[in-house]
Amino acid sequence: MESDLQSFFTFVIFVQIIIGNLSNEFILLINLIDWFNRRKLSSVDQIITILAVSRIGLIWGILVSWSQFINSFPKLKQLIITVYIWILSNHFSLWLATILSIFYLLKIARFSRPIFLYLKWRVKKVILTILFGMLVFLFFNVMQINTHIKNWKHNHEKNTTWNFTVTDFVTLSRHIILSITMFSLTPFILALISFLLLIVSLWKHLRKMQLNCKGSRDPRTNDHINALKIMVSFLLLYTSYFLSRIVSWISHIYQVKLVDLLSMAIGLFYPSTHSLVLILGNSKLSKASFFVLRKLKCRIKNETTA
Repeated sequence: MESDLQSFFTFVIFVQIIIGNLSNEFILLINLIDWFNRRKLSSVDQIITILAVSRIGLIWGILVSWSQFINSFPKLKQLIITVYIWILSNHFSLWLATILSIFYLLKIARFSRPIFLYLKWRVKKVILTILFGMLVFLFFNVMQINTHIKNWKHNHEKNTTWNFTVTDFVTLSRHIILSITMFSLTPFILALISFLLLIVSLWKHLRKMQLNCKGSRDPRTNDHINALKIMVSFLLLYTSYFLSRIVSWISHIYQVKLVDLLSMAIGLFYPSTHSLVLILGNSKLSKASFFVLRKLKCRIKNETTA
């Protein structure tokens, strides 16, 4: 029974890695082609493109960390590299998705508050400010991890093989979980606030449409709903991803491979599935994806009939 579950989770992980890489590489390829033809990209396409690159790094970072821990504890140098790769890809993936949520809010929502109008008219400056804040958070996050690493090196300077014991790994996991929790909380709260404000904006818009005796499926309503789908999928999937990482560190401590496989299978849904949602929610990407699918269907049909 346990071996069957391991095979099943391994299969799910394999499928998620394929889906994640294909979907994010598809986003990257289509936007690069569009940029090459037009020599420019819209703001939302720029954010999605960079987000796709960070998601590819996150997927491979998860895969590398899992491959290192699945059999035994790695050496300290390998562990340090894995931790930095995971922190960088996770940081950019979370913050860029949050920036995308704020961008949708400022572009779609309608509020008469002066502060909102001020931000709406200066959306590019708002995005640049958040990007700068993202780099500041990253700097302090890396500095904190670097401080922990220096302490660990000092405590194990006599160990020439740099191998960790279970006790060392428990300490490392506790610091990493605390660090990720602290530095992931701010962008997640910002994305949640953007989501709630967009719901309020949609509710006000629908009420206005009902008072004017008009239908509720006008273009602005569709924009609201598409943005809400993308944002709610991000919030739900990132919550599952964050919880899966905590479970993964715990499974490493107690060396429960089955739980580790389960946590990785759940965690990969975030960087892979949310990218599919972005493709379906973007008119250019969705049209390109349907075009590619039709071409593949015609090619398969011609090969089978030949």
